[in-house]
Amino acid sequence: MSTIIAIIVANSPLKELYHHVFSGINILPNFNVHMLINDLLMAIFFLVAGCEIKHELLHGNLSTFKKASFPVIGAIGGVTIPAVIFIIFNYQTKFVNGIGVPISTDIAFAVGIFMILKNKLNPGLKVFLLSLAVVDDLISILVIGIAYSSHINLLGIVGALAIMCILVSMNKILKINKAWPYLLAGIVLWYFVYISGIHSTISGVLLAIALPSRSLKNEISLLNLVQEKFSPICNYIILPLFAFSNTGINLGVSINYSEVNTLMSGIVIALVVGKPLGIMLFTYVATKLHITEKPQNTSWSSILQVGMLAGIGFTMSIFVAEIAFGYSIQIIDAAKISILIAAMASIGLTYTTIILSSILSKIHIFSRVSSGR
Repeated sequence: MSTIIAIIVANSPLKELYHHVFSGINILPNFNVHMLINDLLMAIFFLVAGCEIKHELLHGNLSTFKKASFPVIGAIGGVTIPAVIFIIFNYQTKFVNGIGVPISTDIAFAVGIFMILKNKLNPGLKVFLLSLAVVDDLISILVIGIAYSSHINLLGIVGALAIMCILVSMNKILKINKAWPYLLAGIVLWYFVYISGIHSTISGVLLAIALPSRSLKNEISLLNLVQEKFSPICNYIILPLFAFSNTGINLGVSINYSEVNTLMSGIVIALVVGKPLGIMLFTYVATKLHITEKPQNTSWSSILQVGMLAGIGFTMSIFVAEIAFGYSIQIIDAAKISILIAAMASIGLTYTTIILSSILSKIHIFSRVSSGR
């Protein structure tokens, strides 16, 4: 809903106000409302996602190497195949620099759509999607750091490493089990990651890694407590704000499509086809070779549906596009429209496969009942 409202507003007489609120108002020097949402508030979302993944790694569906490797292998496939497709379309063109655009998954949007469709999807796949998207984002951040960053701030890197050492010591050596010392250190960690040149949302995952998972006197663990307290804030405040502030794409921009057709085709096909194909291909082959293990009580059709949701690149893809094509507004606009088309197509295909799976399941049940008679 936030996305629909944002697109309507961005194509209405209110578009100037919309862009001014998010880009023209500074909370701090060189830190506007848009950055507050994308860099600070989304770090909280990544904290919650990190807590959920860590819990599953320790006690749940990712607690063995074979189980944990499944989303990692899927993420590698979901990066590799889209990159190859994009290169095929844009080899020896000026657009090849945008290879980072179609390899990204917008974890917030993908999980948001998953929650909307959760009654029709296997609920156990949420952890797979979260793990897949987090690994995907880590790879994307690495690509951004290598391919697009003009410089990395060494002070930020050293500071972040020092804070991580302190956080781990608080957990493993000092056995601190109160939330506030970790949250205070987490704020400092966020600052150092922010100034380092690496995307600051990764600080949320790092903080989750450092949180204690032990329970004292039958109380809920700090890891689960943080997840429980911050989840409603993410679901009802941060994610809607994130969606509204990032998807105000102007659909009326003037674009010479003959000049950018390979770019747009490469992005759309890489995200819509390459993402699910890469995830399915890599995980299926790895499973058959007994390298990894498919989550229990899940079908390959449901893995395909998650792969399609991973084709929602949205804000992460837009973020990379703005870095890669900063020299041309027209190319950025073309990339944004392509990313939007890919996201809508991915959502539509996911829903279509859900309906088809449901119909086929009912036909199968009916045929079994009929043959039994």
